[in-house]
Amino acid sequence: MEHYKHPRNKGLVRGEGYHIHHIKNPSCGDDIFVESLVEHGVVKACHHEGTGCSICCASASVMTEIMTGKTVSEAENVAENYLHMVRNEPFDASVDLEEAEVFSGVRQFPARTKCASIAWQAFLETLKPKG
Repeated sequence: MEHYKHPRNKGLVRGEGYHIHHIKNPSCGDDIFVESLVEHGVVKACHHEGTGCSICCASASVMTEIMTGKTVSEAENVAENYLHMVRNEPFDASVDLEEAEVFSGVRQFPARTKCASIAWQAFLETLKPKG
């Protein structure tokens, strides 16, 4: 609830070099933008903006804190393992999900999986090369 009430890295910069991706889940109303800045293979900044349930917004806040400072490869690995975890799919438990581990209980509620994963999916899209 702390990340929902006091989100970190909320607000988009839309600066030079930032890549942004938007996802909206029409079935529940979660609507999120995620942007990231990658320099020399490292996620230098990550921000989010949007509306949604507490799981969606808290997950986005946690994700931005975890990803900042990671290499693209590390960030992709953490994000993919997180997505597998919340979807109740096999995942590598040796990967440190840091504070995102608190969302492990979401896998017991399949209807909430999208809420916990939408920002992470958008983040992965921001890492893809543009052009």
